[in-house]
Amino acid sequence: MAKLTRWGMKFGETIAAALLGAMFLTFLLQIFSRYVMEQPFGWTLELCLVLWVWLVFFGNAFIVRERDHVSFDILYLAAPPGPRKVMALVSALAIALALAWSLLPTWDWIDFLKIKKSATLKIPMRTIYSIYAVFLVIVVLRYVWTFVHVLRHGAPSEAHEIHVGEEG
Repeated sequence: MAKLTRWGMKFGETIAAALLGAMFLTFLLQIFSRYVMEQPFGWTLELCLVLWVWLVFFGNAFIVRERDHVSFDILYLAAPPGPRKVMALVSALAIALALAWSLLPTWDWIDFLKIKKSATLKIPMRTIYSIYAVFLVIVVLRYVWTFVHVLRHGAPSEAHEIHVGEEG
């Protein structure tokens, strides 16, 4: 399982790097068309924005680990193991339930966006923002997994100790 998770992480990093590379090349093309050709392409700005949205939500769903987030864990770290386990369970469950609860209304809105298209690229807005629904599903699954992990193994002794697919 750890090997599969590491492979998935590397694949996700490759996709994110490709998105970032495409955004950078589009940005360079935008600079070239504006300042060298003196005839800016309108679609380059929109493509950079679309790639940025995808990079942020894709990256946060598949690449960013729990320990990479800023956290305020003074109370958590000061608590003994019993209350710490309760805090970890409540927070994981609250995040999973809140995001799961928002999934259907969010998808309704994203699906509604199929009637609109981007200004210059003519891509349906549903396609552009569908990555947010993927992000929601993945984060819900990650926090459900965290909840189960804390139930089975107890609360981590350090903040962000639960590492999906990492050894140790």
